[in-house]
Amino acid sequence: MKTARHKRFGLAMAACALSLGLVCGQAGAAESDTIKVGIITEMSGPFADFGRHIVNGAKAYMQQHGDTVAGKKVVLVIKDTTGPAPDVAKRLAQELIVKDKVDFLAGFGLTPNALAVAPIATEAKMPTIIMNAATSIITSKSPYFARVSLTLPQVTEPMAVWAYKNGYRQVYTLVADYGPGHDAEAAFKKVFTKMGGQVVGEARVPLKNPEFGPYIQRIKDSKPQAMFVFVTPGEMPIALIKSYRERGLAKAGIKLLSTGDVMEDGDQDALGDNALGMISTHQYSAAHKSPENAAFLAAYAKIDPLRPNFMSVGGYDGMAAIYNVIKQLNGKIDGDKAMAVLKGMKINSPRGPIQIDAATRDIVQNVYVREVKKVGGHYYNVEFETFKALRDPGK
Repeated sequence: MKTARHKRFGLAMAACALSLGLVCGQAGAAESDTIKVGIITEMSGPFADFGRHIVNGAKAYMQQHGDTVAGKKVVLVIKDTTGPAPDVAKRLAQELIVKDKVDFLAGFGLTPNALAVAPIATEAKMPTIIMNAATSIITSKSPYFARVSLTLPQVTEPMAVWAYKNGYRQVYTLVADYGPGHDAEAAFKKVFTKMGGQVVGEARVPLKNPEFGPYIQRIKDSKPQAMFVFVTPGEMPIALIKSYRERGLAKAGIKLLSTGDVMEDGDQDALGDNALGMISTHQYSAAHKSPENAAFLAAYAKIDPLRPNFMSVGGYDGMAAIYNVIKQLNGKIDGDKAMAVLKGMKINSPRGPIQIDAATRDIVQNVYVREVKKVGGHYYNVEFETFKALRDPGK
């Protein structure tokens, strides 16, 4: 079935593949005793940390569980999109399927890249694991997509509920100006206003080189009780929190509330006291207490000296899902059969119990309310409240 699937897709995509300079013949064909996983993610450029965490999470799973499943050796074939580059992601997916003859696609740190690959995955009947990209619509764009990460509405609505229940009534929103940011903004506003709260202002900042000062000053001048924030992990949260402190919003009593992307685990020691006491909602914290997380942290430390984050767990759990499919299909990968296995799959993740919803192929999981605290000389997102088994409210 694997050979037939690749040949069928190769014929359909031949003209496009040849125009891209791809090798469409038998060269590079997968060995019968090998399962290839093509990972498309951001390995260079401003979002290189996304790829690093996703790939190293996948490698940590393989380090812990071995690289052989059902008698087949599992091999990662990693491709770099360099950033939000839909045309590049599409070309790489074609190359992985036609030339490298992969059995799975996976990765996708950013929404635009995942969306670009949807028609390719559908045409090739290629099981595709979304390990991070978080816009709600993604899994609806191909029946061969399954997500093990999160959606922004899923981790945002609990923050709106928590904020209102803890006395916040006037909130200003600030989000990154792309799909996940729009999802976060809409989800927070919908739930918060329905409960009786008021969104007193909204701001959207560009993904590249944002200057937060004017936005932060505008929020300060509006005098809300709190600001709700979603920006992409990496440089943006550090710059935003610096501006938040420098412009005196904390001293003015304006609380910073966010999704976990802003309070990313790996940034906490760099932020230091600047982040103490900040509240966020997310599906994972490196401080999560469970045997599964302890094992994950130990395996990850052998791969990467940096602290793992929610993207690392996405890579780790994505490989767990792929290994489960390989086992259940006894190493004979067929797109439709793989998706049947993925639908309803349950995994004991480092973040807690997760499941792939059989109807939507999206993630069902706990979402935690966390506060930044200093523990043993380091800074962590310490969980103190749980919203259990949440589905994506954006569907």
